[in-house]
Amino acid sequence: MIDNIKHNEKLLAIIIPHDYHSAGISFFSPSDFSQQLAYMQHPQGKIIEPHVHNSVVREVHYTQEVLFIKKGKLRVDFYDEKREYLESRVLTAGDVILLAGGGHGFEVLEQLEMIEVKQGPYVGDQDKTRFKGINPNVVRIKD
Repeated sequence: MIDNIKHNEKLLAIIIPHDYHSAGISFFSPSDFSQQLAYMQHPQGKIIEPHVHNSVVREVHYTQEVLFIKKGKLRVDFYDEKREYLESRVLTAGDVILLAGGGHGFEVLEQLEMIEVKQGPYVGDQDKTRFKGINPNVVRIKD
């Protein structure tokens, strides 16, 4: 089951668990997101027609990122725009998350390998504002 994490009706993240399966193509992100996330399952022999992507002017205001957990375990802490802690989730090998809004922090719970995909160009310290995270005593992990 897809986990849409929301706060005040704003989508903060989409988690696709490692055991998710569905035939065909399923898009999980709204079409206006600057980062699109989909799951695809096709039978052997399916032809995906060759194509090129057209030049389209896009305006990106906030970075959205996708994490692919290859190995290990990662706790993701979610914050609202005011940097107030909301809740946490634990991701394991095979899980995928789109971080779409609000704030987030992480704690590696088991040795981790992951791949991150986000828009560029990366502008270093101008790209993010860091803030103090939560005390581990107040972590609320949702299933």
